[in-house]
Amino acid sequence: MVDVPVVVLGLGSVGRSFVSQVLSQRAFHDRHYGLRLSIRAVSDSQGLVCTGDDGLPDTELAAILKHKAAGRPLAEWAGGSVCDSPLAAAKQGTAPGSVVVDCSAADATADALQWALEAGHRIVLANKKPLTQDLAVWNRLTHTPAGTWNLGRSRWETTVGSGLPVVATLHRLVGSGDPVASMDGALSGTLGYVMTGLQQGKAFSEVVSEAKASGYTEPDPRDDLGGVDVARKALILARGIGLGLSLADVGIESLYPEEAADLSADEFMEALPSMNRGFQTRCTAAARRNACLRYVASVSADAVRVGLQEVPLDSPLGQLQGTDNLVQFRSGWYNPQPLVLQGRGAGVDATAAGVLSDVVELAFAHP
Repeated sequence: MVDVPVVVLGLGSVGRSFVSQVLSQRAFHDRHYGLRLSIRAVSDSQGLVCTGDDGLPDTELAAILKHKAAGRPLAEWAGGSVCDSPLAAAKQGTAPGSVVVDCSAADATADALQWALEAGHRIVLANKKPLTQDLAVWNRLTHTPAGTWNLGRSRWETTVGSGLPVVATLHRLVGSGDPVASMDGALSGTLGYVMTGLQQGKAFSEVVSEAKASGYTEPDPRDDLGGVDVARKALILARGIGLGLSLADVGIESLYPEEAADLSADEFMEALPSMNRGFQTRCTAAARRNACLRYVASVSADAVRVGLQEVPLDSPLGQLQGTDNLVQFRSGWYNPQPLVLQGRGAGVDATAAGVLSDVVELAFAHP
């Protein structure tokens, strides 16, 4: 039996789903992999629950998940402690050979992840923010001190495509020596939903309100509509083919005007109808050219940008519907016809499943 200690940073929706899936897959991992993932510590922005033995009992973990789902911090958990430092949580929770899993949405986990690697542990990220900080941080989290990929100890599959294996596909192409010339894709389920609604003739205000009511957007939809989240994904892909860029180098087209940035979330929702005409005009013009609008991330050595693009209706991006994601790779082998990945790319459970897959792969990797 391979026993892997696990420390979870972040118990929001993705972190809770990850822990839940670890618990539900106990028998499967035992039978088919001879593997047990022992969760030694879980943390949020305020507290830490940690054990010094073979891992927190499954019954306690299940109760902790209910506690967090009710909106209560870990600092209030019986046996929990006040801890607002991811680095301290990682240091207290790890045992030799641990996997530190970042399911948070915080910038502050970068130090904890770097420490974990330096201490001989392994890391898995669902959190894009550490990987889109300074290039030096990217290099320390993804490469060995010798400058080679550190895939035996570091994985970040879900940061780009959620459950869609975008990063793994990129690494297979790069690892085979196939030069990747460009990547284009729809990398936001939320914006995919909005684009589909616009194509169907709905007003921008209507489809954004629908997306918010359906839980597809963040509480403040500007966090999705601003394009920064997609830009982070594009930057991770760009760095994956060796482009030494920063987030400031990514061209970002926001779907709302600059003056709307200063509004409250409620005021922004009320102002949405004033944006309808511009989107209607662009959609109508695209339709006349047998095209439609998609929010596309484009990555090449020439430029990295995210924003609205007209795409032919009969193209892979033009046929994309709803919250599905799609990425096209063009390389030496895949040209002129690209390698296309398409499927469910959004959702808490799909992301958590991708994180679990990364952890299982690292359990048997040999750095």
